[in-house]
Amino acid sequence: MSGKIVNLRQARKRKTRAAAEEKAADNRVKFGRTKEQQAEDAAASARRDKAVEQLERHRMEPDDPPS
Repeated sequence: MSGKIVNLRQARKRKTRAAAEEKAADNRVKFGRTKEQQAEDAAASARRDKAVEQLERHRMEPDDPPS
């Protein structure tokens, strides 16, 4: 036997990771969005949250609530 010694546990893990990566790639094509699109959505969400927070900070409360 002049073949390369292979750790079977590591070989199994490599095979599992490769299969998971292939499945993930297929799912990204089917369902996913590009990283640029995700970043744009995150930025828009942050801007929206900041605007809402700013409006809430400047909200004026009535002096006497109606009874």
